[in-house]
Amino acid sequence: MDINCDMGESFGAWSIGADAEVMPSITSANVACGAHAGDPTVMRLTVRRAKAHGVSVGAHPGFADLQGFGRREIQADPGEVEDSLIAQIGALAAIARAEGVPLRHVKAHGALYNMAARDPRLAKAIARAIAAVDASLIMFGLPNSSMIAAGHEAGLRVAAEGFADRSYEPDGSLTPRSRPGAVVRDPEAVVDRAVRMVRDGVVVTPAGAEVALKIDTICVHGDTPGAPELTRRIRAGLESAGIHVRPL
Repeated sequence: MDINCDMGESFGAWSIGADAEVMPSITSANVACGAHAGDPTVMRLTVRRAKAHGVSVGAHPGFADLQGFGRREIQADPGEVEDSLIAQIGALAAIARAEGVPLRHVKAHGALYNMAARDPRLAKAIARAIAAVDASLIMFGLPNSSMIAAGHEAGLRVAAEGFADRSYEPDGSLTPRSRPGAVVRDPEAVVDRAVRMVRDGVVVTPAGAEVALKIDTICVHGDTPGAPELTRRIRAGLESAGIHVRPL
């Protein structure tokens, strides 16, 4: 099982996330590309850190919304989204090439990710952008969503993603962050959810219902309080359950 983390989201004088401390425990880094967060210097530093730890590098493009950290829904034309993503992925691909690191995957960020999960037009725009830059890249998406379907339709390899520290709705979608309980704070619960997702293929909703969830990669968040220790515990929990942790 792959463990991925959103990273490189600092920019200028603002420091976000515990990237250096989390990096040793993950296998894939989703590097912000300067739109919702990040800047060229941070992007390059993050790629270098990933290389030093043998962590796979992927692009993490989102809406151009620094003020909202890419978590505000923007009603953008799919064609404009496609163009923006080509530019963002291309920028990180150039930095990765300069560091001698292959770009392996693309994971849309925040509101764009959630909107594309339910909007086939946006999902197809993301898939087209990825294919235009490099058709060998792996597209991350929510299981059983428009993103997975769009990736397959574009001829891309896809990876269904689970979130150990996020609450799920009965339809398999993520609980909106605007609602209480959207982020699971109890470390033991997060580790248990991660193991169940991988081993049993299920996640439990707040109401106690089990939702089938077949995943290829599991996400942790570097900006969560206590992220380094939590990520170490997730990896240890998976390995203790006999699950081999490795990049896709």
